[in-house]
Amino acid sequence: MFLIFLRSLVFNVLFYAVLVCLAIVALPTFAMPPRAMLTVAQWWAKATLVLMRAICNIKVEFRGQEKIPQGPLVIVAKHQSFWETFVLPGFFDRPIFILKRQLMQIPVFGQFLVKTGMIAIDRKAGVKALLDMTRRARDAVRSGRQLVIFPEGTRRAPGAPPDYKTGFAQIYSSCGVPCLPIALNSGLFWPRRTFMRYPGTLVVEFLDPLPPGLPKDEYLSRVQSAIEEATDRLVEAGRKEQEQLIGSAPSYAPTGS
Repeated sequence: MFLIFLRSLVFNVLFYAVLVCLAIVALPTFAMPPRAMLTVAQWWAKATLVLMRAICNIKVEFRGQEKIPQGPLVIVAKHQSFWETFVLPGFFDRPIFILKRQLMQIPVFGQFLVKTGMIAIDRKAGVKALLDMTRRARDAVRSGRQLVIFPEGTRRAPGAPPDYKTGFAQIYSSCGVPCLPIALNSGLFWPRRTFMRYPGTLVVEFLDPLPPGLPKDEYLSRVQSAIEEATDRLVEAGRKEQEQLIGSAPSYAPTGS
């Protein structure tokens, strides 16, 4: 376990060093179209994947990429780690996230989020603010963008009971476009609230798209069932691999954020 600690330490130093360097490189993109800034963010994601493999022995597999629809889309993804927030956008042409408002207040990073059109939400906001968020999301998708939503609202540790909110169903209904569910097991390798990075095969699986226009209850049921069944399968496989690699799978508290 000491070797994993040492590798995690080295990885994190390099991870943030690359982030600082690319943040400097990205400064001129504030005067360019948003696509330029998103390109720099993709460089960061690709560099991170290289560091994960070379230092932490974390391989990454992306399955089902052929299922990703073209054009405007609602993406509903499992959220276990910070990792997917900067890697998933690379698979879409004009991605946009719904994220918590506090992120907009981070110097430089917050300006990046504003520049790229991300939608902030105050979790304590009233109905009017939530309706405004839904309108902005609908308008963005109808303009051709791909909206990424984490339906549980925050990271959930592997094995934690699902906690899907219902607001994302209203966004899906308003947008009138297909929905792409995504399952993953990133929390096994890049856990929340720790700098430790554990070896194994991190898998992201793009699932069968759902058509637009489904009734709300059916949509909620199908999304949760598809994501949770696939995620449980990926987590189980990841745990078994970790047991072989390091003797036992690390334990993760099955709680909320």
